[in-house]
Amino acid sequence: MNDRGEKLVSVVVLIVSFGAAILAVILIGQHREETESFISNLGVFGPILVVIFYAGLAFSPIPADSLTLINGAVYGPIRGALIAWVGILTATVVEYFVGTRIGEAAEFEKIRSGLPWGLGDLPVDSVLFLLGGRLLTSAGSKIVSILSGIYRINFWRYLWTSGASTLFGSVVFTLFGTGLLQIF
Repeated sequence: MNDRGEKLVSVVVLIVSFGAAILAVILIGQHREETESFISNLGVFGPILVVIFYAGLAFSPIPADSLTLINGAVYGPIRGALIAWVGILTATVVEYFVGTRIGEAAEFEKIRSGLPWGLGDLPVDSVLFLLGGRLLTSAGSKIVSILSGIYRINFWRYLWTSGASTLFGSVVFTLFGTGLLQIF
């Protein structure tokens, strides 16, 4: 597939996932009692299931932002943000370790210095890169995670920067999902 086709697929996936999330929030709003009953019947397994969904999304091009909208609608702003944050942080750890495997398979350290356009010298270990790159939702976050694994960034530096930046996104998207529920 050429670059244009890949961009088109990315845009379609992004639009469909956000559209599906908004539709889910609307349906939750229209069937609030049934949804709350279903969620409460899951007990502690509800949030665990959501965290597992986040981890599963780490392997796909589908952004987790839409799931965070739904979290806000289902769990409310505080619990929803906390569950989303744990889930997103779990997904970033999965993406990091996927990146380490990609780096090993591609023998990245051997080819790093020969990459064109100075790509081998990207400041991936910079705190600004680790925090700022994640503020770009969807692909930006996944790229930062995978590159961090490929470049073998110190895991603890990676983890605290991921935790700090994903907390912001979790709160914003959860509040948006909660607000959508109130509107519909």
